Amino acid sequence: MDRTTIDEVWRRAGGACEYCQLPQRFDSLRLQIEHIIPRKHRGGDDVDNLALACFACNNHKSSNLSGLNDAREIVRLFHPRSDRWDDHFQWQNAVLVGTTDVGRVTVDVLCINLPYRVQLREALIAEGVFPM
Repeated sequence: MDRTTIDEVWRRAGGACEYCQLPQRFDSLRLQIEHIIPRKHRGGDDVDNLALACFACNNHKSSNLSGLNDAREIVRLFHPRSDRWDDHFQWQNAVLVGTTDVGRVTVDVLCINLPYRVQLREALIAEGVFPM
């Protein structure tokens, strides 16, 4: 991946995870450029298939494209290039809530509300620096 592509992904994301919105400055691990459609599923390196993700979101998303909703139906994951974040998610204090099947499945598959992740967001909220 060339420097121009890397810089564009970081600029477009505003230096924050495109899934859980955690800014780089509050994460001890470097945010990663992830393939929305993984290479395993023939996703390319073009900028429209790349998103900025924290290690936790990227690690849990892995090569997943979908998950199961409560009715055990297959639902695709949030796509940062074709979906608007606000259409699928909302904050309830430090807990990220999916407001659609896409949002709920994404929160579940990416384990966005694991206790340690919620505790970090609670601390950032107490400091008045999250959500942005």
